[in-house]
Amino acid sequence: MDKKINCIIVHGCPGTKESLIDISERTYYKHWIPWIREKLLDMGVPTQTPLMPEPWVPDYEKFKKEFEKYKVDENTILIGHSCGCAFLVRWLGDTKKKIRKLILVAPWKVAGNKEPIDLRTRFYNYSIDETIPSRVQEIVMFTSDNEGPGGPESIKMYNDALGGKLVTLPGRGHFILEHMGTVEFPELLEQVI
Repeated sequence: MDKKINCIIVHGCPGTKESLIDISERTYYKHWIPWIREKLLDMGVPTQTPLMPEPWVPDYEKFKKEFEKYKVDENTILIGHSCGCAFLVRWLGDTKKKIRKLILVAPWKVAGNKEPIDLRTRFYNYSIDETIPSRVQEIVMFTSDNEGPGGPESIKMYNDALGGKLVTLPGRGHFILEHMGTVEFPELLEQVI
């Protein structure tokens, strides 16, 4: 792999507040994110997995402040999961940054019906900048044939606005450990390299 490449992975948003003391309790540590990070590090790709502030009540400005502590340039690969995708797409639209690759895993764009109407709606309520593909060398999106309600609607919004390669995998649900049954995600690794 190109020695200049770096990768940043932005986790999704759990539905409820998680332990701030025991980091192993965080749901986004219990699926493919640590696995892909280790694989990329073993290949010599510097890979960061920032912990976003209070992701159970996602706030774009707070996410942005944390995310911008990391180097993003034309050699960066950005990977998002679920609401992490919503953040990355919005951030790329706001900043007009050029990057090497954007990979969206189970991207989300609609507020769930369990949250109070304004809690997550503000996080998802933005227009996708359709000029993003002119600044990103490659866009890949992962979805599953058994994604939950809101998933097909979300993937369609992103795919209609951004295009790119759409990968549909059977039986992966929302690409969390409970749905996948494994922490390994070789299809993602293949798209990164």
